Amino acid sequence: MNKQKLDNLIATFFTCNRADLMDIFNEYLSVLEASDGHAPGGLMSRNYETAQVNPEIHVLPGNLKDARDAIFPYFWGTDEWFSKMHLENVKGPANYASLIGALACLLKNPNLCVDTYSQRSNELEVKAITSLANLVFYQTDSPWGVFTMGGTISNLYGGRIGIEKTSLSAMSKGLQGRRLAGIVSEAAHYSNKTVAGWLGIGTDNLFSVPTDRAFAMDLKELANLLESLYSDGMTVAFVIATFGSTDAFGVDDIKGMRAIIAEKAAKFNVPQPQLHVDAAVGWTLSFLAEYDVAKNPLEVDAEALPMIAKAKAATEGFRYADSVTIDFHKMGWGHYPSSAFIVNRRDDLRCLLRSKETMPYFCEAEYRRDPALFTLECSRPAIGPYALMASLNSIGLEGYQTLVLNALETTHYMKRKIDEMEYCKVLNMEAFGPAVVWWVLPKGRDAKDIFARIEAGKLPDEAYERYCAEVRHLFDRRSTTMNSFKDPRLSFTTSIGRNPYGRSLPAWKAILFNPRTDKAVVDQVIQSIEDL
Repeated sequence: MNKQKLDNLIATFFTCNRADLMDIFNEYLSVLEASDGHAPGGLMSRNYETAQVNPEIHVLPGNLKDARDAIFPYFWGTDEWFSKMHLENVKGPANYASLIGALACLLKNPNLCVDTYSQRSNELEVKAITSLANLVFYQTDSPWGVFTMGGTISNLYGGRIGIEKTSLSAMSKGLQGRRLAGIVSEAAHYSNKTVAGWLGIGTDNLFSVPTDRAFAMDLKELANLLESLYSDGMTVAFVIATFGSTDAFGVDDIKGMRAIIAEKAAKFNVPQPQLHVDAAVGWTLSFLAEYDVAKNPLEVDAEALPMIAKAKAATEGFRYADSVTIDFHKMGWGHYPSSAFIVNRRDDLRCLLRSKETMPYFCEAEYRRDPALFTLECSRPAIGPYALMASLNSIGLEGYQTLVLNALETTHYMKRKIDEMEYCKVLNMEAFGPAVVWWVLPKGRDAKDIFARIEAGKLPDEAYERYCAEVRHLFDRRSTTMNSFKDPRLSFTTSIGRNPYGRSLPAWKAILFNPRTDKAVVDQVIQSIEDL
């Protein structure tokens, strides 16, 4: 071994050179500052073909500036979503307290699988999960959980516990010919199909329940579906409620769902399916659990208070759930990946336990505290708990209430302004989250009347297709003619999660996650619509 070459590598890449690191980090911060002058969206063209045919690995060792140069064009060409004109989807800017937490995590680089690899970072995860559980379930006796790589994986955990609860020993013996089913609403995230497929239930056995005008699961239809499935000899492994659908922000009645699930399981003498809640988007409404709507200490617009009262009341349903998915990297304004899977009762995790004999690699693991004994992942980053606890304990409960209430207030304002235009129709007026989905039709059309005829089943197919095409055409026209420096960026969905008489509803969409997005931004959206 050439000791000089080895020593050079150690000195360059495994020794903390504060001056070099700070210089490079300051350059990154300068890029962030410079990007404020750019229009939101893509800063550079993407060329995936070139990236694939020109991979490169340098032959000789270099230094940290070579590391910077290798990734700098892509860093420069990536939008950080700080602009207040980003309204496209459920992604917001990450707060800088979260950055402090994430940096601390990256410097130590713990793996949360076992204490040996993480020491007190494992303790931090327990603290973070308990904080979230007390917030969401509003005090609970024995919560537990883990941070995962994303909301889909968190939902996968919920579904997997349901299979084991309803099909004993499935983890070791398999399904053995059992016919399993899962239930979601028609507004549920598409990742639930991923869960059904990957768990072996099959996407054809994931059944969706229609939603009402607030995009909540129709409880009568849920009862009818459970009755039908049980009568047909199916085993219902899980029912996944949605708390904040990705498009229209539908929120299911979790308490009502629990009552129906318990009633039908008792009637057919079968184990209750896992009642899991996909609250990846909407969990932050739990910050409002103790907000005094009557006194209104944060001086929210009076017109928005009824919507806020509904949101506050809906969070009481969480305590009836078995488990929940939370994405802190969405409306928690944290860094990716910061998803969490939390059970209301720790004993539910027994369904996922494996014996230490099957994992000799972690023979030192302790059942009391080491997640590797039940997690899907063997390697789990700690960015989630670091980012979350740094944020919660700097922004604080009142700070998060302020952020959430601001988003709801601005959303209410946007809904009202859009619905004042005769040729526009807000489609989720009865929902109570920071999302707006709506139609824009040519001036002269009565959008409210047209939509009423769709809801009543009185609009012919030809007319329905024509109006949907007009909604899309006007969105595309705005997208191609908008001033990128002035007009907020919107998005389009082909189905908002409600299908009256089997017809999916396309819509324009705006998500108001960014704290900088104010009423002036909304007014510019309105102006851009009128300009069409």
